Amino acid sequence: MSNHAVNVSNPQQNATDDLVTEDVLANHSVSSSSGIDIDALLETANDAAVTWVREQHQLDEVIKALAICGRVALDTEFIKRDTYYPRLALVQLNTGDHIYLLDAPQLQLAELWQALSDVDVAIWHACGEDLGIFYLLSGCPPLTNIFDTQIALSYLTGQLQMGYQQALADQLEIHIDKEQSQSDWLQRPLSDEQEKYAIDDVRFLPALYLQIEDKLKAQGLYDYVWADCQLYASDLYEAQHVEDDAMYLSMADYRYTSEQMAILKAIATWREGLARSTNQPRTFVIKKQAVREIVTEKPNSMRELAHKTTMHRSMLRLYGEELLKIVREARSLPPAEHPACLLPPYRSKNKALSKAVQHAIDEHAKSLKIPANVLMRKKWLSQLYEVIAFDQDISELPQGLKGWRHDWVVNTLIPVIEKHKTELQQGMGIRV
Repeated sequence: MSNHAVNVSNPQQNATDDLVTEDVLANHSVSSSSGIDIDALLETANDAAVTWVREQHQLDEVIKALAICGRVALDTEFIKRDTYYPRLALVQLNTGDHIYLLDAPQLQLAELWQALSDVDVAIWHACGEDLGIFYLLSGCPPLTNIFDTQIALSYLTGQLQMGYQQALADQLEIHIDKEQSQSDWLQRPLSDEQEKYAIDDVRFLPALYLQIEDKLKAQGLYDYVWADCQLYASDLYEAQHVEDDAMYLSMADYRYTSEQMAILKAIATWREGLARSTNQPRTFVIKKQAVREIVTEKPNSMRELAHKTTMHRSMLRLYGEELLKIVREARSLPPAEHPACLLPPYRSKNKALSKAVQHAIDEHAKSLKIPANVLMRKKWLSQLYEVIAFDQDISELPQGLKGWRHDWVVNTLIPVIEKHKTELQQGMGIRV
């Protein structure tokens, strides 16, 4: 293919795709309570022009399209199997009547990131890894225009991690192939199958969004979903900007002593710096299991490091002595310099508290007509238990329990938990 904007498929392929989609549309009709003509939207999706963007000057057309489209559906393809930094290979954008395939390695994308920040609605499906790359490459603050159809579908189905293929099948009766997901997206030219896969990832996303939006608004749930999408975007931003010396918290265990926490922090900080400087995945340096083994076994020699841990032998030869020094230094720290231990989770054979809390969650979820597992996540509930058991200020509530959930949590759920506070504290190992 040339380096100029071209349709990605040849005429024969286009004709085949048209026949496939026309056949799909002829055999089903997707209804909409507000009169949205989903079939017409799907026909528009099939007719959308497709343009490759390989040269910097072509990006101007994309930026102009984003400035007037109102909403854009997008996805990315990348490889991160053997590197610390993901290698962005492709950005797919659907502005409604036009699909752009951006050859990311050939382009400077700073203007694109800003343009995507400025659109009214940025539609993704399961945007976690995509937004991680966005934040890494863009330097932009947390996005406030995210609509994640996976999050939205959890409100309608209770399924928290529905894949895109199933979403299209369930909501639009459209069936797409996902076999190319793990292929080499940095190869050029892409195969016809890869191009079709990349296009399909955004071709039907606007129609999926409108179908879901219609259902959510009919049930009065759209604002809740929108708030949760922005919360997720903010959480992903925070996760992308964790300092090296705080990385250990993702591997910490409440059963670790303060000394073990010090060892864990030292190793995790070292691992993060080394992985970044050598541009290799953290697990290539040392896997989590081996980190935990070092924390619990506290090896004093290369022999103990080899026999008491599953650390890869090549990395053992390269970094074994360095790791032993890190462990010794961490163990020599005075207790006052140890990191704080994690608070224990609530565990109790007495189910009175759990039953009362679940009943309150179920009742409110029923009143809102949303699944209980969407209203309250396990992580949020654990954090709420900590706030109450340790008499923390209400401002310490997790972000997920602020916003639209806040009044219900404060006025209904917390009083329920307070009635069982003794059980809660005992279940968390607190003497009362």
